[in-house]
Amino acid sequence: MFTLVTFLCSFSEISAQETVTTGYNPNSIRPVHESKKMFKKILWWRMDLKEKQNLPFFSRDGEISKLIIEAVKSDLLIPYVDDSLNKRMSKEVFLENLKIPDEGGEGFTPEEIAAGFGQQTEEEEDPFGAFPGGGGGAEEVAVSDEFPVRDFSLMEIKEEMYFDKLRSRMYHDIQAFTLILPADKNPALFEKPLASFKYKDLVDLFQKMPEDALWYNTQNFAEHKNFADAFELRLFSANLIKYANPQDQRIVEIYDKSRKAGLIASQQLEYELIEFENELWEY
Repeated sequence: MFTLVTFLCSFSEISAQETVTTGYNPNSIRPVHESKKMFKKILWWRMDLKEKQNLPFFSRDGEISKLIIEAVKSDLLIPYVDDSLNKRMSKEVFLENLKIPDEGGEGFTPEEIAAGFGQQTEEEEDPFGAFPGGGGGAEEVAVSDEFPVRDFSLMEIKEEMYFDKLRSRMYHDIQAFTLILPADKNPALFEKPLASFKYKDLVDLFQKMPEDALWYNTQNFAEHKNFADAFELRLFSANLIKYANPQDQRIVEIYDKSRKAGLIASQQLEYELIEFENELWEY
């Protein structure tokens, strides 16, 4: 009964109906029949692309956020309203979400421009400009009404964690990504989800664009990897923020005594999942 409730709370109505009908999750990269899953949980992870371990996904001009945004603009990727993946987002709405709000209608103030809003590149003096062949003294500032792609530095990852009783091992089956604008980059001072995407679609995109979807290996330039391979190998760092529950609450809402209590609870739950997987071999 618990597995059924978790299942219904975690997937969209369309996906749930398809899964019930066929027995397979339509959003899975490698579908496994539901009858072969001895244990299952739906988990949400928060990935900060500016963390040191995640920087290979966020190299200059090679940002995963840049690749995703440009793919939507080029009609190579379908955005969704949320990570239930049951309602497509129109391209017009997506482009509107990219725009920096201008409530006054008079453009950006000098303070906002100085803070980086509306700028794709920063004005920078060329230290070699005074030497022959050094070029001009400063780069032009490219002004845009869209948030710079590097501002989208947060991602939420929705995945299904299950134990395959035929293969006798645990699998992490990523379902969806949600690209998020951090609160400190939003003039309205709150986190703003841009759109959600099927992980299956992203893997297909990454594999078709290997030169752009490059996980940057700082230790060995001969071992750069595709984004799809890097996620498959779990080469990212992320914090557990939610697991499927009847109230659809985040961990910080369940353990609401303080933010610190929520963070401690999140880490404790991660340890418990690891311990549970290890103990399965003892049964």
